[in-house]
Amino acid sequence: MEFGRVDPSILKDIDFSLPPDTALTTSVLKAAKGKGKLEVHMGCAKWGRKEWVGQIYPLKTKEANFLDEYVKHFDSIELNATFYQVYGPDTIGKWAEKAKANPDFKFCPKFSQSISHIRRLKNAEEITTQFYNGIMAFGDKLGPLFLQLSDNFTPKSYPELKAYLEHLPHDVPVFVEVRHKEWFNTTGQENDIFKLLHDLNMGAVITDASGRRDCVHMNLPTPHAFIRFVGNSLDPTDYKRIDDWVKRIKQWADEGLQSLWFFMHQHDERYSPELADYTVKKLNAELGLNIMRPKFIENSPTLF
Repeated sequence: MEFGRVDPSILKDIDFSLPPDTALTTSVLKAAKGKGKLEVHMGCAKWGRKEWVGQIYPLKTKEANFLDEYVKHFDSIELNATFYQVYGPDTIGKWAEKAKANPDFKFCPKFSQSISHIRRLKNAEEITTQFYNGIMAFGDKLGPLFLQLSDNFTPKSYPELKAYLEHLPHDVPVFVEVRHKEWFNTTGQENDIFKLLHDLNMGAVITDASGRRDCVHMNLPTPHAFIRFVGNSLDPTDYKRIDDWVKRIKQWADEGLQSLWFFMHQHDERYSPELADYTVKKLNAELGLNIMRPKFIENSPTLF
């Protein structure tokens, strides 16, 4: 992932502290407290990483078998594949079949770029129907969906966003990721994205990237968190940032958080399993959970 990438030499100068919770987050969690046990899922963005062969995938693993191996290490995936192509039920069904080896596994498909970036949510009814027809073949392996808007999708397009979201099916949870800086200055205005999502019972993606601290907006329109964490090749700041996130997640869990979807990214993805493992260990220890951890091949280059 290139989003929010900075020169490693300036990492020490960045303020990585997490902002305080917003009033929306506080009220949403308070209303949800006591309504259910926290569900936590950890994953990466893609299973097709050749860098993981010899690390968590056995040597000589063929690409056709990468998903079979991925589900042995993680219980979810931020499915970027569906951003680049709309897959039909046949392909989706085959992926779901491979994931049956892990009873808790969930796919979290990203809306097609044809919808979000090319059509920009306008005249996208047909392609949206095709997208949903495909992903429903995941069956009980389907987790929440996420709609990522382009960097140049501004609050001027709020009417199109509102109209599109209002017409989406309600039986599958949806999270929305905005990236243009102006979205984070609309609180209390008519085009307040987070109020809209709250009203529609949809979540907001929080993306923690070094060069875009505004995207760490800390708004939870629903008592569900979808966090995309972008690390920097196991720089010391990665671990401090994860420690801070675990503390905040523990706080949210105590206040009423119902689910967490945490997805690990690195600009160099060979490092994602290592930091994911560190994160899982911390979450398990602090929250008394038993999230599955990646299993590293003996003598693979890991840090723990």
